[in-house]
Amino acid sequence: MAANLKSYLDSLTPWSTSSRKPKPPTAKKINLALQGGGSHGAFTWGVLDHLLSDGRLEITGISGASAGAVNAVMLADGLIRGGPDEARKRLAAFWRAASAGGELPPVQRALADRLFSLMPFAATPVQNWFEAMSHYFSPYELNPLNINPLSDLIERFVDFDALRSNTDLSLFISATNVHTGRLHMFPSNKITADAVMASAALPFLFRAVEIDGIPYWDGGYMGNPAIFPFLHSTDAEDVLVVQVNPVSREATPRTSAEIINRLNEITFNSALISELRTMDFVNQLIDEGRLPRGTGKGEYRRLNIHRIDLGGLGTRLAASSKMKTDYDFFELLHRAGMRAGKKFLDRHFDDIGQRSSIDVAAESAVEWA
Repeated sequence: MAANLKSYLDSLTPWSTSSRKPKPPTAKKINLALQGGGSHGAFTWGVLDHLLSDGRLEITGISGASAGAVNAVMLADGLIRGGPDEARKRLAAFWRAASAGGELPPVQRALADRLFSLMPFAATPVQNWFEAMSHYFSPYELNPLNINPLSDLIERFVDFDALRSNTDLSLFISATNVHTGRLHMFPSNKITADAVMASAALPFLFRAVEIDGIPYWDGGYMGNPAIFPFLHSTDAEDVLVVQVNPVSREATPRTSAEIINRLNEITFNSALISELRTMDFVNQLIDEGRLPRGTGKGEYRRLNIHRIDLGGLGTRLAASSKMKTDYDFFELLHRAGMRAGKKFLDRHFDDIGQRSSIDVAAESAVEWA
């Protein structure tokens, strides 16, 4: 699979810094909405790497869920510490540390592999053991010490005090309230390592993360990623969604692995499709003068929606690839993300600040008999 993927990536137009457009006097402001999708979040790392190196965009807000939440806090931490170059360094360092070569102890490595998988597949003896046991025991029984490798990595890389005190960048992390089943948003001033871990707390692997006495599970179930916070929070009227879960597939899944993979894709895209439908409706009301446009109380932003996704690569990747954590695979996805970021800017940079570059109504349309 890796060889085929490499051939596919090599067939694409190479990314080159020599083709980068000169930075304009004033960068265009944009919000980023980062979807979760296991180890495929390395694609998002590549997209962010290119956007940061290009220099023509100013990131004013970030929303993330699950693996997207991890990318979001790494990006925000780097921007706050030292701007785009520092953000690129911190993202690269995190994905290197999270890879199979990151020297985590065996049990933490097995948990990390499952964390990035979102899929019930096994590949190593320890993974096989976790896979078998997870059918019979809950995380409270299987993981009694509540080992969470993400906790150590997140706290090693992110200065949460600086993140919470920053007022220049709006950051939102989504989680699912276990008791109410509702989406819970953690804004910048409430984000902690626990909030990030809550956003990535897969129910069959980790205990619900309790914050102020309330248990939370993975944010991908209810807001993957959330867009609505940008209706009020920033002065940018453009949202770029980085989507790693394919929406459409032509083939009907037949094996159990294919069925589970497709169900996961549908589940983890459902909240996003619902939000796109809402954004289209809000934009219509603003255009008709039925909602006031602005940033004041009772006013709304008219959001232009853009998207970068895995495209054809998403349908070529096997379901089990979501559990691959070797660095070579991360690098392949990173390269694909950089190419996708360049392709988006080449085609749609002029659209930013003017119009949506996707047909939001068509993307969120309900099929009627």
